[in-house]
Amino acid sequence: MKAIIVGGGVGGLTTALMLHARGIDCEVHEQAEGIRELGVGINTLPHAIKELKELGLLERLDAVAIRTHELFYCNRFGQEIWREPRGLAAGYDVPQFSIHRGRLQGVIYQAARARLGERRFHFGSRLGSFRQDDAGVTGYFFDRAGAHRATAHGDVLIGADGIHSFVRSSLLPSEGPPSWNGLMLWRGAVDWPVFLDGRSMYIAGGMEAKFVLYPIAQGSRENRRLTNWAVVAKVSDGAGGPPRREDWSRAGSWDDLGPHLKRFRLPYVDVNQLIEATGEFWEYPMCDRDPLPRWSHGRVTLLGDAAHPMYPVGSNGASQAILDARCLADLLVRAEHPFHALAAYEQQRLPPTAQIVRMNRKGGPEGVIDAVEAIAPDGFADIDDVMSYEQRMAIVRGYASTAGFAQNQVNKGKS
Repeated sequence: MKAIIVGGGVGGLTTALMLHARGIDCEVHEQAEGIRELGVGINTLPHAIKELKELGLLERLDAVAIRTHELFYCNRFGQEIWREPRGLAAGYDVPQFSIHRGRLQGVIYQAARARLGERRFHFGSRLGSFRQDDAGVTGYFFDRAGAHRATAHGDVLIGADGIHSFVRSSLLPSEGPPSWNGLMLWRGAVDWPVFLDGRSMYIAGGMEAKFVLYPIAQGSRENRRLTNWAVVAKVSDGAGGPPRREDWSRAGSWDDLGPHLKRFRLPYVDVNQLIEATGEFWEYPMCDRDPLPRWSHGRVTLLGDAAHPMYPVGSNGASQAILDARCLADLLVRAEHPFHALAAYEQQRLPPTAQIVRMNRKGGPEGVIDAVEAIAPDGFADIDDVMSYEQRMAIVRGYASTAGFAQNQVNKGKS
C-alpha cells in the first residue's frame, strides 16, 4: 500500500504520520517552497489533541502552545453570557491547546520528516493532473513555472490541498468558487500583558461584530503572552463574492477594520490599543463550501479543508482534519482494497463534518452571543432574565456533541 498526499498543511502532514505509524508508505507533495510559520492563532480541541498525543507530540506541543483553561462568551460590553472550563480543567484526559497555526504545522512536520525521512516530502511540487486505473493512481507534479517535477504512483491519492483544492476541482469541475457570507475576519498576534489567568479564551460581541482574544505562547516576559486577536464583522450581504480572493496571508487595512472597533467596550482589553500595537495583521473573508454528496472517487479522496471547508467558528477546522487523518489511516490499514477504505472513510466522516459546516453557518457555539444580542442589544442586568442557563447550555453543549468533543466522547475514545 502506498498513498500520495497532496498538500502539506496540518491535515496532510498528520495523515503522513498516521499512515507511517501503521506501516503504510506515503509521500507528500506541497506546492509551497517549504513549511513556514504562516497564519496566527487557532485552538486544537481535546479530541484532536488525543490523536496527536498518540503520535507522541504532546510534549512538543506543550513547548510552543498554551493549555487553554477557560472560555468566556460575553456581549460587546463585556457582560458575561457563558463561562466554562476547557481541556484538563473541564475533566478531559488531554488538554485543549491555543497555538500559532504555523507552529502546530511545524511540530507535525518536524516529527513527520524525522520518521518518514526528507525524501518523502516534495516542496514546490504542484499537482497538474492525475489518472487512475485498476493498477493504481498516478499524479503528475509541476513547479510554478510549469516544468515537470515528478510523477508519483500509488494505491490512493489524498487531496489535502485546502479550500482551493485542485483535487476537488478536478473531481467536481462545475462546482465554482467558495461561498462568502459577507463577514470579514481580521486577525493578528502581539506580545501583550496577561489578561485574566493567562490561559483564558474570550469571545465578545454579537451579530454585527465579534472580538476574540486568547494567548497562544509565552511572551517576552513572565507577565506577557503572545496574544492572538480576531475581529469578525458584517461588511456585505455576500452577493457577488468577496472583494478579494481568500488568502490567509493577505494584509489587512486599519481603514477597513477601525470603524468596527467602536462597538466594543470591554473590561479586560483596550481593543484599539491592542490592534495598534500589533502593526501588521491579516484579513480573510469568511468562506466555506456546501457539503458534498461524496468525497471519494475510486482511488482518490479528499481530507480536511479540501473535503469540508468551514467558517473558523468553534475551533474546529484543524481539529476535524486531524480526525479525518486518523479515520482514513485506520481504514486503509484494515481494508482488503483501497476502494473499500475510501468508501468507509467517506461514510464515517462526511455526515458529521457536513453537520458542522451547517452549524458554523449559524454561528456554532458562538451563536449564544448572537441570540442574547438579538434580545438585549444594549446589555442586561441579569443574563438569566434574557435567556435561561438551560437555553444557553443547549446552544454551546449541543455544538460540542455534534462536533465530537463533548467530554464523554473524548474520554471514552469516541471520534
